[in-house]
Amino acid sequence: MKVLQRSLAALSVVALGYGFWLAMTTRPDAIQGEFARVFHVHVPSAWLAFLAFGVTLVGSLIWLAAKKPLADHVAAASAEIGVFFTGLAIITGMIWGKPVWGVAWDWGDARLVSTAVMFFVYLAYLALRRSIPDPRVRATRSAVLGSLAFLLVPAVYFSVELFRTLHQGMTITPQGTSMSGEMVVAFLVNLLAFTILYLAFLISRTRLGIAEEAKVPETERLTAAVVETPDLGGIRG
Repeated sequence: MKVLQRSLAALSVVALGYGFWLAMTTRPDAIQGEFARVFHVHVPSAWLAFLAFGVTLVGSLIWLAAKKPLADHVAAASAEIGVFFTGLAIITGMIWGKPVWGVAWDWGDARLVSTAVMFFVYLAYLALRRSIPDPRVRATRSAVLGSLAFLLVPAVYFSVELFRTLHQGMTITPQGTSMSGEMVVAFLVNLLAFTILYLAFLISRTRLGIAEEAKVPETERLTAAVVETPDLGGIRG
């Protein structure tokens, strides 16, 4: 597993480097110009957030159905990564939106607001996990929240179709895309690079979570040993 993790990490570095080069060397967008290059980070970040929260959903359901500890660790790790990618999508969206829309943020936009809600709900998921010491209780309660929170993912995705507000509609649809061929290639390379990076993060954080939980019983045993040490007497004042 460690070899796979390192291989994915190395591959992601190469893929991200190539993706960045493609993003910076494609012809500027006919309408948005150079600012459209942020697309190659913004959209893959958003898609990876959806993927990460989907993995959290699957892990949560497996825990609720079969009580598999690995599923709980994977769900927690993926939620952390999903929050990271959601934050990155929000930041790059603001950078992109300022010159194109004239504002970095609009509280009247359905996509922006729903994404912010999703971000804070999954932050609450992570906070819940931190607040419960018992592993089984923590896993069960967070699995319930992790399952319900996923309802926000389709809400965010379809928000641009359901509500015609500031955010542009879907760039890639079953009917095709308005992007040039070279821009599509750059986008797909960056999407693949971000996916590989996600897998490397997921393996690393899952292994770390398992190791952290394994240390807890050892700490508890040491604490109990100190408490139960007999009084051997001595000089008392």
